[in-house]
Amino acid sequence: MDSAEEKPAAVIYAMENKPIVTCAGDQALFTSLYTSLAQQLPREPMEWRRTYGRAPKMIHLEANFVQFKEELLPKDGTKALLTFPFLHIYWTDCCDSEAYRSSVKEDVSRWQSSLRSHGSADWLIIVVDGGDARKKNKSNILPRSSIVDKIRGDFCNKQNDRCVVLSDPLKDSSRSQESWNSLLLKLRTLLLMSFTKNLGRFEDDMRTLREKRTQPGWSFCEYFMVQEELAFVFEMLQQFEDALVQYDELDALFTQYVLNFGAGDAAKWLGSFCSPVLNWSGLLLRRPIDMEKRNAIQRGSASLLDMRSYLFSRQCTLLIFLQRPWEVTHRALELLHNCVQELRLLEVPVLEGALDCWVFLSCLEVLHRIESCCDRAQLAANSSHTVGLWAYATDKLKSLGQLCGLVSRTGPTSEDLNRTVDLLAGLGDERPETGRWSTSPYKKLKEALSSVEAFERHYLVSWTLAARQAEALLAEALRSYVCEGWSFPVTHTRKQMGECQKLLGRSVDSLQTSALLAGDTNLTTEERTRFCGDVLNYAGEPVEQGGAASAKASLDMGAFARLTRIRFRPDGATVHSGAALQVSFGFTWKNGKQHASKGGAQGRGLPGTVDFEAAVSPAGRPASLSAGPPPEMDEAHDRSPSDDSLSSAGVVCKNAHLVIRRHDSGSPQDAPRTPRGHAAPIGAAPATPVALKEGARMLTGRRIALEPGDNSVSDEPGTYTLRQLSVTLGNVNFVLPHIYPSVQYHVYSQEPQLTVPPPPHLLLSVPSEPLLAGLPQTVKFTLLTGHYAVRKGDALQLSNSDGMPVLANAGCTARISNSGAGTHALSVQSSDKVTSISLPPAPPYHALEFHLEVLCLIPSGPERTADERLTNGEVRHRPRSYSHPDTAMSMSIDCPWSIYSTLLTLTFHIPFKTEHSLLSAGNRKFIRVCVHNVSDSDFTLAHVKLAEKNGPRQDGRRRASLEMRSLNATLLCSKRSVHCLWEATCKEDLPSSLECVFSASFCPLPASHTLYSVRANMLPLAGERHCRSGSLCGLEVVIARLAEPAEGQPDVDGGGTDADGLGGSKVLYEVADSSSNWAVCGRSSGLVSMPSSGSWAHKVHIEVMPLFAGHLPFPKIKVLKYLPHNVNTIQPDADSQVENDSLSLLDKTLDDATADTASVRSRGSVQSLGEQQHRGVALPRLDPFSPGQVFNHSHARQVLVLPANDDHIVEVHAT
Repeated sequence: MDSAEEKPAAVIYAMENKPIVTCAGDQALFTSLYTSLAQQLPREPMEWRRTYGRAPKMIHLEANFVQFKEELLPKDGTKALLTFPFLHIYWTDCCDSEAYRSSVKEDVSRWQSSLRSHGSADWLIIVVDGGDARKKNKSNILPRSSIVDKIRGDFCNKQNDRCVVLSDPLKDSSRSQESWNSLLLKLRTLLLMSFTKNLGRFEDDMRTLREKRTQPGWSFCEYFMVQEELAFVFEMLQQFEDALVQYDELDALFTQYVLNFGAGDAAKWLGSFCSPVLNWSGLLLRRPIDMEKRNAIQRGSASLLDMRSYLFSRQCTLLIFLQRPWEVTHRALELLHNCVQELRLLEVPVLEGALDCWVFLSCLEVLHRIESCCDRAQLAANSSHTVGLWAYATDKLKSLGQLCGLVSRTGPTSEDLNRTVDLLAGLGDERPETGRWSTSPYKKLKEALSSVEAFERHYLVSWTLAARQAEALLAEALRSYVCEGWSFPVTHTRKQMGECQKLLGRSVDSLQTSALLAGDTNLTTEERTRFCGDVLNYAGEPVEQGGAASAKASLDMGAFARLTRIRFRPDGATVHSGAALQVSFGFTWKNGKQHASKGGAQGRGLPGTVDFEAAVSPAGRPASLSAGPPPEMDEAHDRSPSDDSLSSAGVVCKNAHLVIRRHDSGSPQDAPRTPRGHAAPIGAAPATPVALKEGARMLTGRRIALEPGDNSVSDEPGTYTLRQLSVTLGNVNFVLPHIYPSVQYHVYSQEPQLTVPPPPHLLLSVPSEPLLAGLPQTVKFTLLTGHYAVRKGDALQLSNSDGMPVLANAGCTARISNSGAGTHALSVQSSDKVTSISLPPAPPYHALEFHLEVLCLIPSGPERTADERLTNGEVRHRPRSYSHPDTAMSMSIDCPWSIYSTLLTLTFHIPFKTEHSLLSAGNRKFIRVCVHNVSDSDFTLAHVKLAEKNGPRQDGRRRASLEMRSLNATLLCSKRSVHCLWEATCKEDLPSSLECVFSASFCPLPASHTLYSVRANMLPLAGERHCRSGSLCGLEVVIARLAEPAEGQPDVDGGGTDADGLGGSKVLYEVADSSSNWAVCGRSSGLVSMPSSGSWAHKVHIEVMPLFAGHLPFPKIKVLKYLPHNVNTIQPDADSQVENDSLSLLDKTLDDATADTASVRSRGSVQSLGEQQHRGVALPRLDPFSPGQVFNHSHARQVLVLPANDDHIVEVHAT
């Protein structure tokens, strides 16, 4: 009996159990068929329909075929399923009737009797038909059907299917294969039926036993062995999930009893588990079954740690079979914590430090078991599952070091050494499974407790591994929190992550985390300042020589600052090559004292400004928690391949694959990272370094201080598209990976251009009136320099034309736009063929303006035909009209920046149109010439002549005498005509035709318009109707502008540009009385500034006093043109200022619109201005207006002045 019980134990340990099938009868026959039978039986799966409505499963049945022995049959009360024979087979190939009656029948009867005596009803008789080879040596051969019928009739009764025939099993034929298939199907069916029946009976017995757990004497260890037997059966059938369920039920049942014990409901059998813990060697997971602990449980002598260790080892084995190793780590961590609590709950005596040793060894054992079944890639990808074990083991090792005095400065004491010896003794001997490993948990703990140095080394290794695993776990949790939008867990997890990175010495990663925490609004100001200080401390650390590039750390700018605005100057963000472009960046600095961001509201609508709003999701969460990266838009142009013309334009998203991809909230691995361009306070997980892309050109600025709140930083240009922004602070680069929306500015290059309008190549600016032929005309040229810098010595070479000479003028000047240097002298040198114009130096992309005087000669009239001549015939002559068409003069200009000549065409208009007629008065002949003025100018005609074309005859006499019958000088107004008349007289007869030439000199009349009007009114004192001598009166002067100078004409009223750059005219008024009738009190003169356009009037009040009574003429009012001095050429001397009423005419206020506060004394004030211009000092100049330009309405006007009141008393006596 004892030997029979030892054998199953060996089978359990080997873990090679299969359902037992006994074989009786001809053993030689069975042996010859065993190999084929064992191989073919598990090939086809069978559907296993279980009881109690459980889902069917497909299983592959295997069998352990053993020789039939009566000892293998189950006895009453036996609950072992692993040693239970599920099917009994009798093998025979008998085909002789006598042999059947003499031996086979009797043997089958004994076999069935043994089965019935043990209650085994699952049997099968197999008759093997060996074929013709066996029949040759047999006599009295009966047909196969006769033997089978005898067997079925003798033993099968109503179960005829229990007898099966196997035909020709060793042959390779269809008949043999069909026979094998029938036999295998029968075996699988009977074996599965027997297995289901016996397993159901076993489960019912186990359930009955479990229901008795409340009865006295019930033992958990006995029930444990029964249910574990069921787990073994499921494991034998490779149903590992069902086997794991059995152990989970045992675990839950045991845990419930322990909890009930803590609540006061103690089970009697728990007393065996309350024995002191004498061994703390940890878990053993390298054996499929720990038979030592199983035997201890079967005997009822196992401790709490033994029970828990064995139960977890079986769960670990099944989980590994199920390929769920990471569940082992979670269960192990839960087990270790629960065991510590259960020992305290059951009040189990444990040596101090023993639990720490057990936990440490168990953690390492679990980790080594996981490492043995997973590769490195799997371990790295699932490090979050093992971090808890590493941290727990590190914590327990630290507790052991403190307990054994290995962390004290003085080292361990004798008491500590004795405690260490006791702890090492409780470990026992090392297990043979780990004895050959140098890094086994047993050796690590023993070595760590041996010395202080060894403890520090092992603790550092364990702690480093734990920190690395913790960082991976926190990173995984961080991604999950960010994906779900939990801001506070993100902040808390990131703080823990930063601590791990600091302890691991990963300064760059720690810096990334600190930067994100510094901008996290969930933290207090003090915490954010502390994290900001970490970044600043790193930035201020000295960089080792040769390691500057590697020591630079790139951080996301969004953690510290937010880009709020980019502004360009000029506003159009379009500059020429070489020009200065000012780029202003607006930031909101998030750290330090918090300020409300105003970057989004300020500057809205300003030209040249791009505002960046803080990206916030509709739910109020930062955009980094609710969406992926923002779209990066760019322009797309489609051009024709033939002529490169633009056919279509649009926008394209450059990162569409990131924007429109699907984000699964249940997958933390796909959680969005920190979006480029919009970094929210809580960011994305975990902090990934940002890369600063290298560009061909970069905008740089140095020594810029950023304060909390809004900041503005300006820089120089250098690239065309602003893609990234980097702020360098010591060893740290704060990088904005992408600026969105895309910000661009354009740089263009332009060739020097010199054209005639309307297309502005040489920009020819002419007056409103057209160019007139026959008169010197001033032409304004504007040269756009483009990218060319005009150097000293550059000159324009103009080819002279006989019909349009260039008039040299020594006073020619040139003006450069956007230049404060004033005017420049222009040298013009003319020869017979070329006129050279030396240009002043000018920078690129400026406009250079200068004036030239040209004269287009009026061409002579064309030859007239005979019928157009003046004749004396009888033919009727109509008046003939002659006019010259507009003359287009071409000018070729050679420029220093081009090898090609520029052609300039100027169109001149002939101002006159003439017509003539021949008149008769009797025998007298008169020639009338009518000159029409077709221009808009007035001219004066002089030297009007009509002469014979061919001149006098050979004898010196003329054929006719032409007399002028008009004035020598005639005024010819615009759009008017002048008629001239000559009488043709001749001593001889008049010729039939006469050719004459008409000529006249003309000059334009200067235009004279009334520009200003002056009105004066005398105001007596309040309450008086008239002025009185000796009393003050008010002189009200109104100066009004009536007209503006014609376009293209000089500003006759002293117009110019104010000091502030605004156009306007300034006039100086002065009130004086040379006849000594009035005394001017207070100010007598002042400046009046007029706007540059439109009518305008200015009113001045002056106090005067009449000195005599009577009708006095008004004081004389003068209006002069005020021409300010040029401050760019000569600086005025301080001594040259004219003091007048404590205010100088040279003071800046004289150039302002309110300059009438200035005052000049009445006597000689105007003349004194000219007297002060000496020693080359530039002073303001006063010029009188031309006659007729100022009309004084008060000229020769008089006012009645009464004498002063007589206050003398006259006494009159009447008698």
